[in-house]
Amino acid sequence: MPIIVNLDVMLAKRKMSLTELSDRVGITMSNLSILKTGKAKAVRLETLEAICRALDCQPGDILEFRVLAI
Repeated sequence: MPIIVNLDVMLAKRKMSLTELSDRVGITMSNLSILKTGKAKAVRLETLEAICRALDCQPGDILEFRVLAI
C-alpha cells in the first residue's frame, strides 16, 4: 500500500509508549496497533486530530504517500 503510517517513528521521537498514547487519546491499544502496523483501511479525521494533538505533530508526520516502483 502506498500510504505509510509512521506512528511508531513519532512515538519514538516523543519518547511515548503506545499505552500512554492510548490513555491520552482514548483509543484502544488494539486500534492503535492496527493503525501503527499499517493494517487500518481508514482513519477518522477525529482520530488523526487527537493523535496529532497528543504527539504535537502534523498529519504529514504520521502519514506518508510513497509511490511504488513497478
